Amino acid sequence: MDGMTVKDKALLMRCVEIARESMKKGNHPFGALLADKDGNILLEQGNEFQEGGSAYHAETLLLLKAARRYSPEELSECTLYSNFEPCCMCTGALYWTNVRRLVFGATEKDLLLFTGDNEENPTFSLSSRDVIAHGQKEIEVLGPTEDKALLSAICSDHADFWKER
Repeated sequence: MDGMTVKDKALLMRCVEIARESMKKGNHPFGALLADKDGNILLEQGNEFQEGGSAYHAETLLLLKAARRYSPEELSECTLYSNFEPCCMCTGALYWTNVRRLVFGATEKDLLLFTGDNEENPTFSLSSRDVIAHGQKEIEVLGPTEDKALLSAICSDHADFWKER
């Protein structure tokens, strides 16, 4: 059992929609959102592939915005949702902004199956749990989802996207 609630899965599905919106704008298909302790969406963010690199990940962009709007105490009661497991950079942003809960749909290893050695997304082989384990904060991590329909929705956009790059 992945431990996700119905609300968690609905918010992950919203991340899929955000990722699709991002892809329609010419960006990589990644989406993230920040929700409060009651599951109300506070912020949403898609990837923004910019000239000069792909460091504009949805999760990091979202967390930087969140850090400007909310105190570390407020963020400690929030959850970051992402269609894919955040990379080490994005997990670091989660750690430093004090968000204490992470829910993701598919793993970094799953993503690597799609991206391969694509220079636009040289995927790390490093899980968010491993990054968090080396820190000093307790952060709850749920993911990947075991919901086959949700996982299919998450992965479907990536199956063709990275073949065409």
